[in-house]
Amino acid sequence: MAIKSTIFKASLQIADIDHGYYADHPFTLARHPSETDERMMVRLAALALQAHQLHRLCHGDATLAFGAGLSDPDDPDVSLTDFTGRKRLWIEVGQPEDKPLTRACGKADAVLVYCYHHAADIWWQGIAPRLSRLDKLQVWRIPSAASQALARLAERSMQLQATVQEGAITLSSNQGSVAVEPVRWK
Repeated sequence: MAIKSTIFKASLQIADIDHGYYADHPFTLARHPSETDERMMVRLAALALQAHQLHRLCHGDATLAFGAGLSDPDDPDVSLTDFTGRKRLWIEVGQPEDKPLTRACGKADAVLVYCYHHAADIWWQGIAPRLSRLDKLQVWRIPSAASQALARLAERSMQLQATVQEGAITLSSNQGSVAVEPVRWK
């Protein structure tokens, strides 16, 4: 018998001072059996960092959502889809291969990768030459210590506050607070 996904509920209050975006978002996250709390929380942080795009790109007339993630490799981890069905933003978490990223660039207006593992530097050295021609792609590095600290905030029912200021995000809950400063590689 296959192991089912674990369901997490998150109430996310975003205060993005950099972009003047302030909103509350309730989410249901299905964590695939092979997904770690660390990866799930990096997905949540990536969504919070890009939530302002909901108004900037689509004037609020769009859906910001988690994708199937590890359950479906052809679905983004996070996406912003406008009312016409057009993918405005495609976000991947981890260390994806170059071919799926190339396909994603053909399907979306912008593609972002948030890598976070201690082996991300090695991944980037190997894949960077193959990704250099992808104009729609941005690659961000989440420091390993920060992503591991994010994992400690994971609970089945979460009340989170996300503050984005000067390109960094601070996620806070009753479990504590974690500051993350992503570094842009591409």
